[in-house]
Amino acid sequence: MKSLKIICDSLADVPRALIEKYDIEVIPLTIRINEVDYKDGVNLTNEEFYKLLRSCEEMPKTSQVTYIQFEKIFKKYINEGMSILYISGSSKVTGTYQSAMITKNDLDGDIHIFDSLNLSYGCGAQVVTACEMRDKGCSLDEILKKLEEIRDNILVLFAVDTLEFLRKGGRLSAGKAMIGSVLNVKPILQVINGNVVSTEQVRGKKKVIAKLIDLIKSDINNDISNKRIGIAHGDNISEFEKLEEVVKSEFDINDLTKTEIGPSIGSHAGPGTIGICVWNK
Repeated sequence: MKSLKIICDSLADVPRALIEKYDIEVIPLTIRINEVDYKDGVNLTNEEFYKLLRSCEEMPKTSQVTYIQFEKIFKKYINEGMSILYISGSSKVTGTYQSAMITKNDLDGDIHIFDSLNLSYGCGAQVVTACEMRDKGCSLDEILKKLEEIRDNILVLFAVDTLEFLRKGGRLSAGKAMIGSVLNVKPILQVINGNVVSTEQVRGKKKVIAKLIDLIKSDINNDISNKRIGIAHGDNISEFEKLEEVVKSEFDINDLTKTEIGPSIGSHAGPGTIGICVWNK
């Protein structure tokens, strides 16, 4: 289906090289920092974002992709005679999916909307898989069936470096954040059914990677043969490199995707985050 245009939003954290390889249209969320609005990846790079994030006093705010943004992009490809597959970040945490659905219903065109029920490369893995299948000549029905399989089985884990951003974002009480900071607690977060939940916690940064690997091994029953792995970081290259080294030493894989956690996710997770996801080939 070479005439199928695949679109995602900036919650997907697809690596730039893959965006260019598959000609993916990425619609940016709006990030508001220090009373200034930015478009994720358009006039705000990851490097610039984390520099601002580490110095800003107030929690950054993210705004969903708007009807007007979707209308402009959808019309562009409809006018080019293309079918559209938009794969959204989780509808449980953003109104972007619903905005896309409203736009779709107002337009005449072959538009398909798929809720990834995930975030960062948990969504990005689905986007890239759709591109790979399209370029192999798979039908839209085949692509959607595979996306449903990935969505229902992908394991996505994050470890945040500080509890401060979870507190500022209302996902953790001030009391728990203070106690966690004193005890040097590092929470492990998981995306389950489209929502972000705290699944484990460890004391001390040195134990984070080991816990992530243990959780992966438990989920896959130590069988990596039919799996793909993605790893990500938010301005945390040293821990990211350690994670990559451990993943390569623990698992016999030749398919490892590396990406960065951009502003749309980083605004809520904070700097220093690392993540890992595993899904079926």
